[in-house]
Amino acid sequence: MEFGYFTLSDNNYPDIQRTPEQFILDIRAEALHADKIGMYSAWIGEHHFDSLGVNSCPHLVLASLVPVTKRIRMAPAVAVTPLHHPLRVAEEWATLDLLSGGRVDFAVGRGYDAKEYVPFGADYFTALERMEEGIEIIKKAWESPGKWSHKGRFYDIPEMAITPRPVQKKVPFYMACFTRASMELAGKHGLDIIWAPFAANMTFGSMDNAVKEYRDTCAKYGKKPGKPMCSYFIWIGEGAEEQYARERQIAYFRRSVKPAIAQDEKAPPSMLYMNKLNEILEGVQAGDLGEKSILLGSVAKITESLKRVEAAGIEEVILYFNVGGKPHKKVIEQMDIFMSEIAPHFEGSHRNFKIAAE
Repeated sequence: MEFGYFTLSDNNYPDIQRTPEQFILDIRAEALHADKIGMYSAWIGEHHFDSLGVNSCPHLVLASLVPVTKRIRMAPAVAVTPLHHPLRVAEEWATLDLLSGGRVDFAVGRGYDAKEYVPFGADYFTALERMEEGIEIIKKAWESPGKWSHKGRFYDIPEMAITPRPVQKKVPFYMACFTRASMELAGKHGLDIIWAPFAANMTFGSMDNAVKEYRDTCAKYGKKPGKPMCSYFIWIGEGAEEQYARERQIAYFRRSVKPAIAQDEKAPPSMLYMNKLNEILEGVQAGDLGEKSILLGSVAKITESLKRVEAAGIEEVILYFNVGGKPHKKVIEQMDIFMSEIAPHFEGSHRNFKIAAE
C-alpha cells in the first residue's frame, strides 16, 4: 500500500493567525518534504474564496515542485471541473505531466458548496452533468490519437487537438466518490476511485462494501476496475495530545464543512449528502471520533487501522496531516514519524526508497 500527502488547505479558524499566503507556502514545503522522506504522492485540493480551503491553484503549487523533485507523483484533490472549461483543465494538467516527466495523477470532483460556484457564474445544480461531459472531453483530449471533436449539452468543440500532450499514454484518472452518483460515473467511464472513509461508511456502510460496489459497478458497464484509494485525516499522539487532536478535528467539521443548504428536490446528491453530514456532525462529540473518520492515537493503533484498510482492498492512502490548524512544524514532525514508524509495516515504494537512502 502506498502513502501520500494530502491537504484541502483549511484555514478558517478564529484562533489561527497565519495568512492564506503563508499557509500555501507551508503546503508547498510539506509536499516537498513528502518527496524527501519517500512518500509516493502529493494531493493538493482546489478550493475558492476560503469556502473550505485557501488554495485555488493546485497545479501551480505542484508545478513549482517539478525542478526540485524527481519521484513524487502530483495530483489535484480534486480538480473541480464544473467551474472551468474542460479544455483548459486538460491543457494545464497535460503541461504539468510533460514538465514532471509523466508524474501526474488526475482526479475530478464537483465539490459540495454552491458558494464556490456563484462568483464564477457556474450552475451548481447541473454540476454532475457538466462534470461527466468534462470527463469525456478531457479523456478525448489526452487519449485521442489525432484530432477529435465533441458536441454535447454544455460544450460544442470543433475538430482540434491540444498541445502539449501528456507524456503518459494514459494518465491515471480518479473520481472522488461521496455518493452513488459519483460511483456510477466512475464505473461507466472506467475511472480509478478515491473515497473519504467517513463518506464511504455513510454511503456504502463500510470501506469493504465501497470497494465491492465499485468493482460491481465497473463490471456492470463492462469496464476493468481501476485503483481504489482513500484519504484520511491523521493525528499521531496519545493522552492530552490525542484529546487536543479530537477537539481540532471537530473544529474542522463544524467550522469548515458548512455547505450552502438547499432543500430543493433538484439539489444534486453531493449537496444532499453534505446536508446529512452536517446533521450528524451537530451531535458529534470529540470522544466519538473513530477510524471511520480519522487515524488517531499511537503508532501501533494507527498501524492496526491501516491494516484493516489494506485488507478492504485499498491500494493507496493519502494523509491529511495539516487539518484543523496543525502548526507546520508539527506537520513535518508527524510526517517523519509516519514514514519511519508506520509505513515500514506495509509493502510499497517507500521500502525501496529507504533501501536506496541507506
